[in-house]
Amino acid sequence: MKTVAVVVQDQAEPFGLGSLVEVWGEPEHPEDDTPVFDFRVCTPRPGRVEGRSGFDLHVDLGLEATEDADLVCFSPTHDFLRFDPAVLEVARAAHARGAFVYAHCTAAFILAEAGLLDGRECTTHWRFTDVMAERYPRAIVRPDVLYVQSDTIVTGAGSAAGIDASLHLMRQTFGARVAAATARRIVVPPHRDGGQAQFIARQVVDYQAETLGAVLAWANEHLADDLDVETLARKAHMSPRTFARRFRDETGTTPHAWVTAQRLQLAEEMLERTENSVDQIAAEVGFGNAATLRHHFSRARGVSPQAYRRQFAC
Repeated sequence: MKTVAVVVQDQAEPFGLGSLVEVWGEPEHPEDDTPVFDFRVCTPRPGRVEGRSGFDLHVDLGLEATEDADLVCFSPTHDFLRFDPAVLEVARAAHARGAFVYAHCTAAFILAEAGLLDGRECTTHWRFTDVMAERYPRAIVRPDVLYVQSDTIVTGAGSAAGIDASLHLMRQTFGARVAAATARRIVVPPHRDGGQAQFIARQVVDYQAETLGAVLAWANEHLADDLDVETLARKAHMSPRTFARRFRDETGTTPHAWVTAQRLQLAEEMLERTENSVDQIAAEVGFGNAATLRHHFSRARGVSPQAYRRQFAC
């Protein structure tokens, strides 16, 4: 992945565009030696693009800038049910030639209108998932996730979930180390699994959560231990039932899913940075044996640990 094009239109949502720029559009970052992309912002009619937050954009490039892009992103607009036929055709053409196509927030409606979400799992901002499901009954709308990938098509939920989806693509393409370095540069957690809930009662911010922050930090330092609900609940001085309910309220996922995600992330890093065997890594990250690691890794990442190491080992 070398070239990234972002399509913006009138009534552009500034945070949506900004989240894409943060991950893909930095011109240089020598402090972490992560990839620099040929990053292009384009629009159907080059020139002034109307904003909706007190300022406009000036965009020089037309939609031809998407024609050879490896990743074509669609930035959300306020008037998301108004469709430009040229933009719909860009989405279809990018998918047809095998490029990655990513729609952030309500820009997912562009892909749905273009017919690209028929029969596919997808998401959009939680306020509009019912609208999408009703308007596009052939799309499989998942209202309770941060992002969804179906083959080369990625849809993300609102606002900050756009960064999560972009980091997911970064991790998939360049590995955990590059994704973590990118996340560190823009000061966000390196990985939030797409299956987490969009709307969380009290979102955990790294490990400073009011109730569970200390337990999450401790668990992340003891991934090789038995981290079942009972163990974590004792550490939090709660009953298992209360702990499980509080955990989902604060993280949007279950303790088991969270621990598994942390173990997978550590396994990725060890596969990249060490020569330890898969058996050794499985023991060190808490999966116990290579077969269990292979099962979870292949299910979550789509490749075996050995294949991941061949692709991303430093």
